[in-house]
Amino acid sequence: MAKVGNNIVVTGLSGKLGNLIVFRTHGAKTVVAQAPQKREGESTEAQEQHQQRFQEAILYGKASISDAEKKAAYKASAEEGQSAFNVAVADFLKAPHIDLIDVSHYSGQPDSYIAVRAVDDFKIAEVTVSIFNSDGSEVEHGAASVQTDGSWRYLVTTTNESVTGDKIIVRATDLPGNLTEKEQAI
Repeated sequence: MAKVGNNIVVTGLSGKLGNLIVFRTHGAKTVVAQAPQKREGESTEAQEQHQQRFQEAILYGKASISDAEKKAAYKASAEEGQSAFNVAVADFLKAPHIDLIDVSHYSGQPDSYIAVRAVDDFKIAEVTVSIFNSDGSEVEHGAASVQTDGSWRYLVTTTNESVTGDKIIVRATDLPGNLTEKEQAI
């Protein structure tokens, strides 16, 4: 792919030249690339699933830019050469990631807490925490609150007599609804 600077001949061109090259305009830049070729043969199941996911991402991107609030948020996050649509599509395609579940402040008593570090390429919409006893019974669950440093904290509300062998399940959801779940034993 070649990028064209201030060239009077090709600046602003868009379209295909024969079956060899394609001109695209991104903002004030003209990009020259090899023309796409039609794929031969049948698509695999994985390719079809990927194509379906990408179509869903495109629909999400279109819906997002038709919502003024979402469009403004995505546009504010866009880097040079990106549109709000590009950022929304990328956000749809990438689920959040849970980096850390810190149970060092969890004692099983009310007002102790569980800290979570979850990240996303755009924005985490919600983090929930569930606490289970060693026998599998649920102690409690609820939404964590975001802290000023971007981490999340779940404030415990129920007394848990024995935390040995307990399990913590954290779920992080981003704006498009992608869900990531991580489990940690105590």
